[in-house]
Amino acid sequence: MEKGVLIAGAGPVGLVAAVSLLEEGVPVTVLEASSDLAVDLRASTFHPPTLDFLSRLGLADGLIERGRKCPYWQFRDRKEGEIATFDLGLLASETDHPYRLQCEQWKLTEAARARLEADPNAALITDIVVENATQNADRVEVTARRTDGAAETFRARYLIGADGARSAVRRATGVAFEGMTIPEIFLSLSTPFRYDLAIDGLADISYISDPEEWLVLLRTPTLWRVLFPTDPGLSDAAILDPDFIERRMQAVLPGAPYEIAHKTAYRVHERVAEKYIHGRIFLAGDAAHLNNPLGGMGMNGGIHDAVNLSARLAEVWRGAPIETLGRYERQRRKVAIETVQAQALRNRAMLNEADPAKRRAFHDDLRATVDDPKRHFAYVMRSSMIQSLRDLEAVA
Repeated sequence: MEKGVLIAGAGPVGLVAAVSLLEEGVPVTVLEASSDLAVDLRASTFHPPTLDFLSRLGLADGLIERGRKCPYWQFRDRKEGEIATFDLGLLASETDHPYRLQCEQWKLTEAARARLEADPNAALITDIVVENATQNADRVEVTARRTDGAAETFRARYLIGADGARSAVRRATGVAFEGMTIPEIFLSLSTPFRYDLAIDGLADISYISDPEEWLVLLRTPTLWRVLFPTDPGLSDAAILDPDFIERRMQAVLPGAPYEIAHKTAYRVHERVAEKYIHGRIFLAGDAAHLNNPLGGMGMNGGIHDAVNLSARLAEVWRGAPIETLGRYERQRRKVAIETVQAQALRNRAMLNEADPAKRRAFHDDLRATVDDPKRHFAYVMRSSMIQSLRDLEAVA
């Protein structure tokens, strides 16, 4: 089977790339290892410019209807309470969506899949694992294996590797994936408990610092998500043990036993691929960069990759020189290192700060930022990812 562009991975990044290319008249084939698209909680925060991009693709309205608009996010201290509340409404002149949207990522992949299924220039093939990729001057060849063991070969003019942290496409290119693994395990729990009714003044998105154990509270349309750092010396079984989880939840807010709707523990990496472009093969999303989830920049940065890459690839499809794609790597790798990864590391350091004097100084600076209209605006421009996109316009 041969199509214009092959895409490995049917997560948010791969499917947004597919829809973007279809909008430009470029045929696509998407290869997905699982039997169906994942319907789990995973990422849930959509930043304003991401919603602007999705709106242009006709994918935003359904998400907004099924999500929760959050115009405010908050930095709190576990003992002191509210430190600073940031107002995304200040961005009304910069975006059509001056808020974060809390909406499970599967709702995006579901909408994007419907777009593919309605387009004769698209194919989505599930239950097929990409094993290798090779290329010559004219095309890419992908070898894959179906779950019944049958091997299959796909050929196309280009290949996008959006197949996640363990990307087979990246492995096939031999591109280095440099960085580090954060020492603690992240434990994510979801509960129907109404933290908004129990904690006075709590914003729907709250980062809560503490020198001993920070946490994050995120409200989705139906649940609250709680994120804890956890001792990496513990086994997965110990971390996910119901009694252990209950003790941690009670330490946040004591009361009746908590109902846990979903739980997962995972290691977090900070890595960026040495190259995003390898001839006719391109990396995007987690295949190109990984960062901790504090600030919700991982999925959003991946979607920004997909939109940027698809625009450049459409130009090449229509006759522009393939060197046009070099700007994708220069822009998106720069933002992964200097903005997404750097901000995620700063967020973790701020939540984790143990020195009392540094904590006070940090809290005072946050309060001063919120109280100063210019600083407040500049801060939310950066935290919403709008500023990084503006800055990239100068990268040739």
